[in-house]
Amino acid sequence: MRVRFHLPDFAGRFKLNLMFAEMLKNRPEFFREGVEIASFYGVFPPAMWNGGRTQGGVCDRPFIKQVIKAFNDRGIPLRFTFTNPALEKKHLSDPFCNMILTLADNGLNEAIVMSPLLENYIRNNFPKYKLTSSTCKRITDPEKLKDELEKDYSIVVVDYDFNNNFEVLEKLPRKADCELLVNACCEPNCPRRAAHYRSIGEQQIAYNEHIKKYPNLPFDHSKYDPEHFRDCPYSQRGIFEIRNLRTHISPDDIWEKYVPMGFEQFKIEGRTSSHLNIIETYMYYMAKPECRDEARFTLLKALENTNALKFN
Repeated sequence: MRVRFHLPDFAGRFKLNLMFAEMLKNRPEFFREGVEIASFYGVFPPAMWNGGRTQGGVCDRPFIKQVIKAFNDRGIPLRFTFTNPALEKKHLSDPFCNMILTLADNGLNEAIVMSPLLENYIRNNFPKYKLTSSTCKRITDPEKLKDELEKDYSIVVVDYDFNNNFEVLEKLPRKADCELLVNACCEPNCPRRAAHYRSIGEQQIAYNEHIKKYPNLPFDHSKYDPEHFRDCPYSQRGIFEIRNLRTHISPDDIWEKYVPMGFEQFKIEGRTSSHLNIIETYMYYMAKPECRDEARFTLLKALENTNALKFN
């Protein structure tokens, strides 16, 4: 049995995720059967190709190399969220994003894509990368989802609105290559989700350009965030708030329903969540219920010992 989790933010949560990977390796008795880390996904800011969540900050070349080496040495791929739907041809030559792909171009690391423009660029210039079809495409037609699974993608992330639609899920080909977003915080059937991804992409480009011109001045997000997307009441829902959503997939459901059907790829979202929420989400999904308290304490103690304990 393989239950493969894709976990958020290898850069901003570098130490947390590194400590979690070490705990999974060294204390397997804490965890449910078959748990693996399939990848850590995210970006090194301020990558303009990033999508899904606006990512602030600036990473330098030594840190990028350090993170790639730390996870790759443990056999864990990084998956770059290069899913910005607002990209234009001129953005393909961005030196920072190309540097990232060059540094990580070892056959282990991967990229998540949405824009055909960027997808073709990566296929032509960095052919070693396995590509994932992003949930940002918002494919809500079952037949179009099946068509997507016939294409040359290593993994296809299934739209969260299909999560508990077993009539659709049962008929999907390549179930082992379908990735299910288990803890979506968005409202089911959100009518603004695709437009929100577009807005986030435009904001990421604007942030990147701002950092280049005004590295010491704060970035005003409100200029690039449409009023109806500001302060979305759902984006910061925690692990206890999402459990009643019809799109929620519980850990028991993973082992009792989805894995027996042939699914083995599961995504935990949370690139902009607090450390506290991420730790609790990891415990909820991957630790055995009777071991959660000890596993949580062990992880917190490891973080405390490395001066990485903070709940921002």
